[in-house]
Amino acid sequence: MLKIKGFRTICTTLLSLSFFGLILTIAQAQSGVKRYLYVAEPGIRNYLEYGGHGILVYDIDDNYKLVKRIPTGSLDAKGHPSNVKGVCVSLATQCIYVSTIKSLMCISLQSEKLLWEKIYEAGCDRMAISPDGLTIFQPSFEKDQWYVLDAKTGEVKEQIVLKSKAHNTIFAPNGKAVYMEGLASPIVTVVNPKNTSKQRQIGPFSASVRPFTINGKQSLLYGNVNELLGFEIADLKTGKMIHRVEVPGFEKGFIKRHGCPSHGIGLTPNEKELWVADGANQRMHIFDNQQMPPRYVSSVALRDQPGWITFSMDGRHAWPSTGEIIDISSKEIIHRLADEKGEIVQSEKVVEIHFQGGKAVKKGDQFGLGRVVK
Repeated sequence: MLKIKGFRTICTTLLSLSFFGLILTIAQAQSGVKRYLYVAEPGIRNYLEYGGHGILVYDIDDNYKLVKRIPTGSLDAKGHPSNVKGVCVSLATQCIYVSTIKSLMCISLQSEKLLWEKIYEAGCDRMAISPDGLTIFQPSFEKDQWYVLDAKTGEVKEQIVLKSKAHNTIFAPNGKAVYMEGLASPIVTVVNPKNTSKQRQIGPFSASVRPFTINGKQSLLYGNVNELLGFEIADLKTGKMIHRVEVPGFEKGFIKRHGCPSHGIGLTPNEKELWVADGANQRMHIFDNQQMPPRYVSSVALRDQPGWITFSMDGRHAWPSTGEIIDISSKEIIHRLADEKGEIVQSEKVVEIHFQGGKAVKKGDQFGLGRVVK
């Protein structure tokens, strides 16, 4: 009887979740809102076998059906596409921005034309855009500086020199802080975007910080670090590292890319879970974030080595860089991205965009940021 009761409970829960998803989809259809996932390629180094070159657009509400491919630029001297390093969207300019190791491209979301491509002397890495969509903090390609750019023109307004091998960058959703991580530093620098001379440091962590994320209240920072299969946590108020968490039951092994066991970390929008990449074991590890430190719960096996993770804005789907679509509730893989030929698609640079009446009205983020602000 206990087993039957448990089975009925599970069925009821799944039906409730399915019903909620159906209601949400119907509401979006009635409002005329269309949801798309934009996937920038080549998004795994410069490997064209994982999706070719350009931006692949998938209809989220039509089982991630491939809708189109938008052409992009940034070719090297031999005509080969450069590695894509980051992607972001501005509702103010109605543009999507794609950075590569050499340049930043601005593409109109309406005409889908390349409006401009700017080459910066020190190259580009994973950028972040202000919530108002007018300013981009563009890290150089593992060099000394970050460029502060006008999102309309790509012109450099100022440079921030940290000499940390500039890499990942997060703009706080409330617009009050920019978090800047360098490959050669165990410190994350926090900058006031209105006065970049006002800076403070978070850490040191146990090794150089790699991908990281923050919660909605900006009280905690969760980061991957070199040599760790897992993550470390810092208190953003004190600036001190407070927890080190290793993934239990799995060993570090050979990794094909990025040089660290865990390269990819994100909070679900409701912040109840923390997802962490595991390159050698080809898994996403899931932690219960409703306690501190977070507790390991389960893992999802993937088709390749993950190097990034982010989530749909509604908190229903997880998007690892390996191209699987994971139902967050059940932890089941419900779809796998493919290109026009049915070949697998992978990318570490994806972003969700909602359109209504031909205009972008809402946009996600390439990072798995926490969204709980109260």
